[in-house]
Amino acid sequence: MSVLVVGMSHRSAPVDVLERVSMDEDTTKATTTALVAAPSLSEAMIVSTCNRVEVYAVTNSFHTGVGDVVAALHDVSGVDVDTLRQHLYVRYADAAAEHVLRVAAGLDSMVMGEQQIIGQVRGAYTAAHEVGTVGPALHALSQAALHTGKRVHSETDLNEAGPSMVTFALAEALRLRGWESFAGKRALILGAGVMASLAGSHLAKGGIEHIIYANRTRSRADSLVEHALAAGTQASAVDYAARAAVYGDVDVIVSATGADTHTVAAADLPHGHELTLIDLSMPRDIDDNVQDHGGVILVNIEHLHTQARADDATGKQAAEDIVAAELAAYSSAQRVLDVVPAVAALRRHAADIVAAELERLDARTPGMGDKEREETHRALHRVVDKLLHQPTVAVKDLAARSASVSYDQALQELFGLD
Repeated sequence: MSVLVVGMSHRSAPVDVLERVSMDEDTTKATTTALVAAPSLSEAMIVSTCNRVEVYAVTNSFHTGVGDVVAALHDVSGVDVDTLRQHLYVRYADAAAEHVLRVAAGLDSMVMGEQQIIGQVRGAYTAAHEVGTVGPALHALSQAALHTGKRVHSETDLNEAGPSMVTFALAEALRLRGWESFAGKRALILGAGVMASLAGSHLAKGGIEHIIYANRTRSRADSLVEHALAAGTQASAVDYAARAAVYGDVDVIVSATGADTHTVAAADLPHGHELTLIDLSMPRDIDDNVQDHGGVILVNIEHLHTQARADDATGKQAAEDIVAAELAAYSSAQRVLDVVPAVAALRRHAADIVAAELERLDARTPGMGDKEREETHRALHRVVDKLLHQPTVAVKDLAARSASVSYDQALQELFGLD
């Protein structure tokens, strides 16, 4: 059984394909449940963000496992298999583990070092755990990945290059407009989740004059207003259905809802009014046709893909070193776990042999006294235990240190031969 990663990201797929494959939480749970129903897959979890959709699974057959994952992605997205295979990447065994650790560390993100990915990996693990599709293998890998991500963000400067997708998008909006900050501007934020909350916080830091919140559940928008006012930022809320009525009163609209339909339609935009639209959702919240309106600038995931310069991030080498160290520790621990069943089987086999020989000895020596018989039994057990002690300790040490050894090296180390 080995870990398998099948996924697509901003590096491998265009946005229009990626957004069709992306999943909300309910779809993710349903898909992981369907995956483990396949004979080739015993564990599964799915990371689905605005930049990637990745299936992490445990499989007993590489080719069959890949085929089952691709089939599941086809079923949930409707994207034909040939198109999926064109944009999907596959990682297996140690390469899969390395990939997951790099993802959690932010090394594979569009904005290298962004910190949201740790929470997204943790959320994917939690969702899969809730539906019972995480077992010991993905548990160990997830914990290793989360630990790696925490180390990278606490021990390196990588996160200084890109704290989040939100800050990247806001910075790009400032660049396109030629603004130094959001001072004197007014913003409308659609949504009340993590991305919307982060957008509000960063707009406030950028000097925004007033924020209007709109969300399908009005109470959640009102809650964000309260937090903004407590932090010293002027804010108010409008009903989600009435959001278009305030388009003409703001300079910036940020949408982060993940809705099934467009939250901002071109037909609702006021004519002759300059607007900067920021779409943080996948699938896209804002209709691409808004760009046909004069004075409108749209910053969305597709635009950010073209602007990301991941290799410029500071702290990258330090992060790579941490990933390498944590991968080595994880792989070593997994190899030790892999030999435990064999060690246990060896000891059971030895115990069976001892029991059979003692039974034969007892049958052949009916005249032996109880004390002598008991001492003979203990002596035979001690001999076998001593013979097995060196190889059982050595095999775990050997597995921890090396993924492959020669037969003569194995014999020498297992039995302590010179």
